[in-house]
Amino acid sequence: MREIPILDLSPQYQRLKPEIDRAIGAVMESGAFIMGKEVEKFEQEVAAYSGVRFAVGLNSGTDALVIGLRALGIQAGDEVITSSFSFFATAEAISILGAKPIFVDIDPATFNLDPALLGLVLTSRTKAIIPVHLFGLGAEMTPILEFACKNNLKVLEDCAQCFGGTDLSGKKLGALGQAGALSFFPSKNLGAAGDGGMLITNDGGIAGQARALRTHGGIKKYFNETVGYNSRLDTLQAAILRVKLPHLDSWNAERFTIAQRYHERLSGVRGLRLPAMTKGHAFHQFTVRVEGISRDEVHANLAVRGISTMVYYPVPIHRLPVYSGQYSALPHCEQAAKEVLSLPIGPGMSFDDVDFVADEIRKLFHP
Repeated sequence: MREIPILDLSPQYQRLKPEIDRAIGAVMESGAFIMGKEVEKFEQEVAAYSGVRFAVGLNSGTDALVIGLRALGIQAGDEVITSSFSFFATAEAISILGAKPIFVDIDPATFNLDPALLGLVLTSRTKAIIPVHLFGLGAEMTPILEFACKNNLKVLEDCAQCFGGTDLSGKKLGALGQAGALSFFPSKNLGAAGDGGMLITNDGGIAGQARALRTHGGIKKYFNETVGYNSRLDTLQAAILRVKLPHLDSWNAERFTIAQRYHERLSGVRGLRLPAMTKGHAFHQFTVRVEGISRDEVHANLAVRGISTMVYYPVPIHRLPVYSGQYSALPHCEQAAKEVLSLPIGPGMSFDDVDFVADEIRKLFHP
């Protein structure tokens, strides 16, 4: 039976195998496995690519959120506004610091937080906003930044799913707020061979604090100035990511082209709402809404046909057990959780496979 995974990473490796293998071999021969020169070079390259002054390599995207918030001065008792329709790490980072996540509902057309709702949750304890650029689509940053400036709030962009994406003016996502948190989890648009993350910023003070926090709270060894973390980007991962970074734009362009093909083949399917083809969309996921019939049945029936799909996310964060009973309803988040379905997408996916997926979906909606 034909098998189409949600994402196939093997073509990416095969394209770059000689370069990646050489990069790994060079690190192994150097013996510099922790904070080696490849980390600093990768930081410089990501900063230049993103249009910012500083980039700080970290252990994961989650650590980038936690350390980013601390570098922005977020403390226990503070409130941070964010989206409930995201991976748990977005809110988890806030809670880890003893601050409180304050959720606003999403725009049902974009899945990103609705800036019009920010004023409804603002209090004297509000200190920051974490907009999530979900599925690769930039949040509406202009009204978010205007609201933040007016109310003296910090903005940390959650860029785990959007690296390489831009706003409508062409500016890289992550370079718009005070800082941006990147993830290099293997399935991301720029993926490592394990965990990895980065904080990007134009603020030297934020970058300096992040560098200290990633090495147990001290820049100078054995002279710890605060309680920090062991959150260093591995040299091996940095070496692999350096090989991949020059290809990111072409990979994102492939993703965009695949999304266009889905639109061509699925346009007009009643009960299926497609994501907009917005300029700058990095299409980490191609996420549709299944309306009028059971999303879970569509998911199961496609699996029988060899097509892997994913539900991101079946439960909004405010409804997770860890926050049980703490938050009121967010109708758009909760409705999206019942309807979203992410289809296979990624560099190297053929139009033949896209067409097969689309044809099988059409059969389910119009048997």
